Amino acid sequence: MTWTSSMSSGYSSLEEEESEEFFFTARTSFFRRPPGKTRAAPQDVQKEREPHVYLSKEEVKEKIQSYNSSVTDKLKMTLNANGIYTGFIKVQMELCRPITVQSSQSQGRCAHSNNETAFYLPDGCVNTLHISSTNTVREVIEALLKKFFVADNPAKFALYKRCHKEDQVYTCKLSDREHPLYLRLVAGPRTEMLSFVLREHETGEVMWEAFSIPELQNFLRILDKEENEQLQILKKRYAAYRDKLEEALGGVWKPG
Repeated sequence: MTWTSSMSSGYSSLEEEESEEFFFTARTSFFRRPPGKTRAAPQDVQKEREPHVYLSKEEVKEKIQSYNSSVTDKLKMTLNANGIYTGFIKVQMELCRPITVQSSQSQGRCAHSNNETAFYLPDGCVNTLHISSTNTVREVIEALLKKFFVADNPAKFALYKRCHKEDQVYTCKLSDREHPLYLRLVAGPRTEMLSFVLREHETGEVMWEAFSIPELQNFLRILDKEENEQLQILKKRYAAYRDKLEEALGGVWKPG
């Protein structure tokens, strides 16, 4: 597999949250979400998994020709003599929790190295993978994490397919054995018809036992940092209130 990536210019950690009532780490909380708070893309609707349709070699050839004639970004598919075809898929990263990244110098060392760092992946990060029709969803997830030097267990993540239909956005979690390139071929090259999204598994409560000790320590450091930031914001807010009250009091008691 090969890959490329692109990402947005960054994000603000608490732009959408009400800091007076709730305190979250970056885009989400480690804890249970309060009522009314949902993850990004609340318009997503879970879609039932569609049955897999097997294509003959001739049908695959015809679909690849049709696919390539519609491609506008030069990311075409290639059919090999053995019937296996290769092509490109784009995967959008929608991760709510921080990922643990292992520095390149520590590759091959102990997984619990001091060179591991946890941080939030910016919104809008999209990766382009070059894969074959034999690559499974699990292999795609592992390739994405490997290219980012992510030390987290791949079992924490899931790949979803997203499609638009009748002004609705439908999502469906893919099983580990499905083949993303086949889905891309059948849907065509338009991302409006089909796109892929990497997310954490939705389990309701956070399963802390699935995280390593360095990960948990990094989470605590992030919480401490953001707690201090929120305290400074509150202190500035109340200091401004105090100044206004003192100014108002000064105007009331000022001799005529």
